[in-house]
Amino acid sequence: QLQLVESGGGLVQAGGSLRLSCTASGRTFRDIVMGWFRQAPGKEREFVAARDWSGVSTLYARSVKGRFTISRDNNKNTVYLQMTSLKPEDTAVYYCAARGATDGSTNDWEYDFWGQGTQVTVSS
Repeated sequence: QLQLVESGGGLVQAGGSLRLSCTASGRTFRDIVMGWFRQAPGKEREFVAARDWSGVSTLYARSVKGRFTISRDNNKNTVYLQMTSLKPEDTAVYYCAARGATDGSTNDWEYDFWGQGTQVTVSS
C-alpha cells in the first residue's frame, strides 16, 4: 500500500503561482509513476501531469503545458506540481496519484493509489 498526502492548495489571483506537494509513504517510491489530476465542480476528473522515477518520461495535459511543471524529490518521496500563470479555469480539486509501473499514463483508471485532494481556487 502507498499513502499519499497532498498539500499546498489555496486561493490565488489569476496570473499567480502555487506549488502543490504530495508525499508518499508505506512502500518504496522507486519505479512508480507519480501523477496529478484535477476535478472541477460538475466536470470529470482530468489528467494534469505525470512523471516517472527518473524523469525520462514526463507528460503534461495540453491545457497546462508551459505553465505547470512536475518534479520529484525521490529522497523525500515527494512529487511537486509548480503552477504558474494560473487561470480561473485551473480552479479544481487537485489529486496526487501513483501508478505501479515505469511508464506514464494520462488515464486515471491506470493509477492505483490516490491522495485526498487539495483545493486550488484561482480568482479573476
